[in-house]
Amino acid sequence: MSVAFRRESDEEHKEPRFELPIPPGPNLVTARGIALIDTRVAELEAAVAAASGDEAREMLRRDLRYWHTRQTTAELAPVPGDDLVAIGSRVRFRLNGRERRIDIVGHDEADPAADRIAFQAPLAAALIGAEPGEHVDFNGRAEAIEVIATEAIPD
Repeated sequence: MSVAFRRESDEEHKEPRFELPIPPGPNLVTARGIALIDTRVAELEAAVAAASGDEAREMLRRDLRYWHTRQTTAELAPVPGDDLVAIGSRVRFRLNGRERRIDIVGHDEADPAADRIAFQAPLAAALIGAEPGEHVDFNGRAEAIEVIATEAIPD
């Protein structure tokens, strides 16, 4: 029989489903981050139990595997003080003459639109370890950022 008349299975035409990528490095989180991960796991477990179709259930299970991994690898970052920028810090700083405020958090709780950035983002990495009044290098420019103040993110 000619290959032209062979019926291919529906599976051959589907896009492959890959696991969700895990960010490299340690999974450092704030207390808020642990609570968000726990909530997401509970929501996905309920959704898997309620899912009616095999395809939908498999997609939910994939997400659940990601969040279970994040839950088991989460490491609570120490609560920062007000004298040094760290994970869990709210930082006021001046960059290019403009004052901004950001929270430095774990990957899974990062939301740049809400001024929460992951600790491995270039801006956060430049700020971590700095003290209020200090100038730090950023984006190839010496002393580009002036740290104005830092405090622990309020609960």
